[in-house]
Amino acid sequence: MSESSVQRQLLQRGDPAHRFRAPALSGSPNYNFDLAAGRHLLLLFFGSAADPESAAALRLVAANRIVFDDVSASFFGITTDRVDEIDQRIAQSLPGIRFFLDYDCRVSALYGAAATSSVGKDTYHSHWLLLDPQLRVLGRYSINKGLDAFKHLAEAVAGMEMKPSWAPILLLPNVFEKELCERLVQIYEQNGGEQSGFMREENGKTVLKLDPAHKVRKDYRITDLGLRQSLVHRVEQRIVPEIQRAFHFTATRIERYIVACYDADEGGHFRPHRDNTTKGTAHRKFAVTINLNAENYDGGNLRFPEFGERVYRAPTGGAIVFSCSLLHEATPITRGRRYAFLPFLYDDAAMHVRKANNQYLGDGVSAYQ
Repeated sequence: MSESSVQRQLLQRGDPAHRFRAPALSGSPNYNFDLAAGRHLLLLFFGSAADPESAAALRLVAANRIVFDDVSASFFGITTDRVDEIDQRIAQSLPGIRFFLDYDCRVSALYGAAATSSVGKDTYHSHWLLLDPQLRVLGRYSINKGLDAFKHLAEAVAGMEMKPSWAPILLLPNVFEKELCERLVQIYEQNGGEQSGFMREENGKTVLKLDPAHKVRKDYRITDLGLRQSLVHRVEQRIVPEIQRAFHFTATRIERYIVACYDADEGGHFRPHRDNTTKGTAHRKFAVTINLNAENYDGGNLRFPEFGERVYRAPTGGAIVFSCSLLHEATPITRGRRYAFLPFLYDDAAMHVRKANNQYLGDGVSAYQ
């Protein structure tokens, strides 16, 4: 294969990285690379660790082990050689160092490192790829230019710490009145909540998972139809027009009527995630967080890792509105209880998507009616 034909497929500075799922060595058989956002990533497409240049590059990674902490930076190596795994020429090392097993060359082809499933030394384009926390390309280096890649990584991490950016969100005060906030908190405290899970895609089905390492929260589902209508009215009057103005999107439907509680005594938190990554959640367009008692707890803020360490908190009765495609987390709550009303908004076109995807819902996930 000629250099020019490979060059056309290779990503350039400023290009968004391709999103994919692939098996990870000693990890998930379906690792979602998209969720690695929020930190700088150094990728190494090396083909086979048996190749002398690849082996030298991997020794450079080992020599700089301290850099990869899964907070400011992570490393992902991409192998196409099964013998690397069999002979243990590569090994996952957490935090920070992981390998994708790209035996069908699907990922390598996606990134221009391979053109076909028949890969040899003469046809594999080994290279380093440096990505920013938004999964955009900062730089690409040939495999023998690893020192340059690491220098660029160090400069990028230092620059990010100096220049935190703002996430593309709406912060809207005065969506709920103080009295309504107090009423919703009281309803939760009178009834209690149930442990809240999260959605994952497994074997083509959207399933509900419970994992306290990923999420600890309890929810109360509001059943009072009159109260629901009152909440919908405020969302329609005070949030929907602002979404239309800021994002040119008209929300017509709402999903979920819950009061959520993050409790410091229970270790309340929700690790970084996106809200629309499964077939059962693909219809969701905007997430809404309406704080009900913002002055009564510490921690428990919203953070958008792709945009730095900055945290966000709406005042009591205020809302934060953001695209369900954004990676976000609820940081650990350290004092008290945080109460919030957490609906999702979408439109009529997305309603048809939701209805069509009923067939992909696993046991325990309610179908759309």
